Amino acid sequence: MVSTPIQEDSGELRPTPGADDRLDRSVLIVAGVVVLGSIMSILDITVVSVALRTFQNEFDATTAQVAWTMTGYTLALASVIPLTGWAADRYGTKRLYLLAIVLFAAGSALCAAATSLEMLVAFRVLQGLGGGMLMPLGMTILTRAAGPERIGRVMAVLGIPMLLGPICGPILGGWLIDIASWHWIFLINVPLGVVALVYAAKVLPKDHVEPSETFDWVGMLLLSPGLAAFLYGVSTVPETGTVWDAEVLWPAIIGLVLIALFVPWALARRNKHPLVDLRLFRNPMLTFAVIGMSLFALAFFGASLLFPMYFQGLHGETPLKSGLLLAPQGIGAMVTMPLAGVLADKIGPGKVALPGVMVIVFGMGMFAAADDGTGYFYLLTALFIMGLGMGATMMPIMSAALRTLKEHEIARGSTLMNIIQQVAASAGTALFSVLFTNAVKDNPLDLAGNFSSVFWVGAVLTACVLVPILFLARIKPAPSEEPKQPALMH
Repeated sequence: MVSTPIQEDSGELRPTPGADDRLDRSVLIVAGVVVLGSIMSILDITVVSVALRTFQNEFDATTAQVAWTMTGYTLALASVIPLTGWAADRYGTKRLYLLAIVLFAAGSALCAAATSLEMLVAFRVLQGLGGGMLMPLGMTILTRAAGPERIGRVMAVLGIPMLLGPICGPILGGWLIDIASWHWIFLINVPLGVVALVYAAKVLPKDHVEPSETFDWVGMLLLSPGLAAFLYGVSTVPETGTVWDAEVLWPAIIGLVLIALFVPWALARRNKHPLVDLRLFRNPMLTFAVIGMSLFALAFFGASLLFPMYFQGLHGETPLKSGLLLAPQGIGAMVTMPLAGVLADKIGPGKVALPGVMVIVFGMGMFAAADDGTGYFYLLTALFIMGLGMGATMMPIMSAALRTLKEHEIARGSTLMNIIQQVAASAGTALFSVLFTNAVKDNPLDLAGNFSSVFWVGAVLTACVLVPILFLARIKPAPSEEPKQPALMH
């Protein structure tokens, strides 16, 4: 294969459409800034988890109180995602991406300067507002840059921070706290943010904004508070240990009612530009991909919550070492992800994700079959196998959803997928927390058996992902309209 020819037009470099199906230099440069932004956002979700005990000592607070440093970030992140699609169409992806980086970096600096827990939570919300925009905007920018024929490849690139963030976050957080102080888990984002800001300003193409669509105020008043209330209720489950607690039920019910009211409003004929375009579900490829992604996030991310607890509770490892022991999972994902991206573009994402899910189920079944006498070689092998399957599953599913969207639908499609993934992952975390908590209550002396029973549930739920993937594999992708290739500015 030859390298992609580059056309010169008024000082701008553009890859010639259709000249090659590899990721050319212009796309890779754009991908670099998107990956950097995604790393900042995703790492910060998990890096704080190892600092909760430190926050308790620093601010003389309870476990429930310091949990708001994570809950506040998550709620802000989920609340701002619905606005991202409209704002990207209205103001342009480059302007909004630069704003998101500034909000995130400024929030990080303020978090490091916080002198009380209340200040820290407030500044984490500011961080979440920036972080919530980075991922859907990054997906939109990359999808437009590469075009539908190379979606699998760019999703594999974007998948690196999405898959490694939960693994590297606890390791990085533990290391920074050990060698310095908790302030550095936030301060490290400041230089990264400056680099990302300069990089994005330099290489992202200029925005060419079309006439503005009207803003869906009703949709915003229904969906954003609805998501925040629902996720607040769900995120309270690990603390209460049950879904029947009033602190869980009332916010979750109110949130679900608001979300349910949003659905007919979004589908109403008179609503020409809904905040989140549910009409995209008319596309069967996107529909089955979203169902598969939701089940995957629910099962896999929910079960993954227990892996660090497994090593700490059953084998007595420190948080830092338990994070290091999860590295084989990330290594496995890195092995298969590039190949999965190429194959997804060539034979279809459904046919790649199908064996990927089977591999995950096999690896999780290995973990579920372990007991308190099982050696580390077996456990790390199971994690590596799960990583192999994960690298061949998650991003092909996401590329299946995006590859059939027209260019003007990409921002809204990315927003829709990020909302659903965030909700499903949060629900999965709550579900597995309750399952494990109740298992320990019923049989407190058999910790290994409790972990095993919950991991078997994870394996079964992951196997359910095969159903939508089977339908996905049978759908022939429809041709998409020719995308506009972004210019690489000098």
